[in-house]
Amino acid sequence: MTKISETDLILNPDGSVYHLQLVPENISDTIITVGDPERVEKITNRFDRVDFKKKCREFVTHRGVYKGKELTVMSTGMGTDNIEIFLNELDALVNVDLSTRTVKEQKTSLNIVRIGTSGSMQSDIPVGSLLASEMAVGFDTLMCYYDLDQTIEESSISKNLQSATGLPFAPYAVAGSNLLRDKLAYDMLKGNTATCPGFYGPQGRTLRAKNRMSGFMDTLNEFRQADFRLTNFEMETAGYYALGRLLGHEVLSLNAILANRVTQEFAKDPGDIVDDLIQKVLNRI
Repeated sequence: MTKISETDLILNPDGSVYHLQLVPENISDTIITVGDPERVEKITNRFDRVDFKKKCREFVTHRGVYKGKELTVMSTGMGTDNIEIFLNELDALVNVDLSTRTVKEQKTSLNIVRIGTSGSMQSDIPVGSLLASEMAVGFDTLMCYYDLDQTIEESSISKNLQSATGLPFAPYAVAGSNLLRDKLAYDMLKGNTATCPGFYGPQGRTLRAKNRMSGFMDTLNEFRQADFRLTNFEMETAGYYALGRLLGHEVLSLNAILANRVTQEFAKDPGDIVDDLIQKVLNRI
């Protein structure tokens, strides 16, 4: 077996993976993720018990039990660069023998559910909706560094979105887990999520810095390919879906819609919307 080098897989002196500072027994096979580190405890406060807690930078991990189910809740921070670190190290915990630095013959597929906030880019998806991402499109360059297999439909959407937006690279389109969507999101709206590499300019906002692509969000709003349209935008889902496929994990992104960019409405009770999503996930997972 090929041994992974000490510079490719960095371990801490206690044998834990570098950024997450975890060892395999610290996590369960089902993981709920959030961006905000403070939201981890808001979820695990509902647990029957919490058996483990760890914090390193923006990565906070709690493992415990909810209604007899072993669950792990982890925060990632914002952006697909953080998701790249998070998923690679999470996968190493279950699919690499850390003592020998070799890949295990029998692979473990984790169930990973993102509970996130998002903005709607279509007028018929109102503030307060709960939306499951069937597909995500990454408008960042993360997949320029990985060999991602896409379906014919995904590849076509990628190429046509590049043409529509004029970007110098093809966005990557990739679907999430049907299995998790059927289990957790059967009564939620279904949509396709645009993952942007920033909150301001890449999402069409203008403060003081001049935006080079001022019509970008309008282009995304109007894009159609057969029955495909982009419904909402945020900063992580495409990274989750692409790396989930590359590493063999079931991944689903669930979005609490807190804003509508078309109607320019923002939720008056954002915390209640997120709490509703959290409770639904905990009861169904």
